[in-house]
Amino acid sequence: MTNFFDFAISRLPAATADCRRPAPGEIEAMLQKESFPAALRLLAGSFIALYEGSPEMTALFATRQSRLLCHALLALYFQKCGARETGTGEAVLTREDFGHLALRHGLASHSVAYAFFKEALKRGMTRPADRSGDGPDNGPGKGIVPSASALAMLAQWYDVHFQALDLLDEGFRASRFIKRSEAMLPHIHPRVSQAFLSHPEVRCPGPLSIIFNWFDAGGLLMDRLIAGIDWERPTEQGRRLTDVETVTQLATSLSLSRIHIGRKLAAAELIGGIGWSGRRGRSALWISQGFYEEYARMQARKLLILDEAFIDFV
Repeated sequence: MTNFFDFAISRLPAATADCRRPAPGEIEAMLQKESFPAALRLLAGSFIALYEGSPEMTALFATRQSRLLCHALLALYFQKCGARETGTGEAVLTREDFGHLALRHGLASHSVAYAFFKEALKRGMTRPADRSGDGPDNGPGKGIVPSASALAMLAQWYDVHFQALDLLDEGFRASRFIKRSEAMLPHIHPRVSQAFLSHPEVRCPGPLSIIFNWFDAGGLLMDRLIAGIDWERPTEQGRRLTDVETVTQLATSLSLSRIHIGRKLAAAELIGGIGWSGRRGRSALWISQGFYEEYARMQARKLLILDEAFIDFV
């Protein structure tokens, strides 16, 4: 997959600063829930399953920058749908619209936004609004819309998060969402996307996220390590053992090169984020408590954002 990084996205432009942040107490309360590890396990495993079901398209969600760009693109479409004054025609997105949005929110330069716009079309996340057009080249002024498969995947993504929230309080968000997903998505996704862009913790959660998310499928690698935690074994010396024993095992499961993953694991190992219980690359890999907490806090923030959007809609 194309690497889009050319732009610092840790800064928080004024255009993104108008959303309420979850209070630290809310996040800590969620992390302390007895069922939170089960919710985290559900999320990590489901992210991997979504990737395996549609690797071409979901690869766009596999790094922090491209994930935020995906959410922003879909949110912009829903906003355009809501802003239409008449019920005729189809709300469309142009690369110029998207380029301005990406720059305004400090997500990417115009050139990178344009490259992402083209990649989204190539990978099936979007389709030409006018099917008589000449397709993937999608020059200036040509409109696109999200594909049916992209909207279905977005609905699955929300469903997984609502299932995780339901695990925490025995709620019924997921079943209510599935019944009304077509009506809910246009209303809640722009708000959720704006909140993601407004939170430094979501945009740049911590040092390990920076290491892993600065390359293709880095987010999926973090998901895989969390999903592979041996939950039956207690944490020892701030370390959580996983079911991963070789770099090749990871590379094969994520369809990435062994060298690619090995370099990122080595970088994470240098700052104490991961390590090997015995011989390096030939024994169970462990992740540090800091790695776990960084991932857990990021997911908790996301869940709080989605829960607030859900409550406001219903």
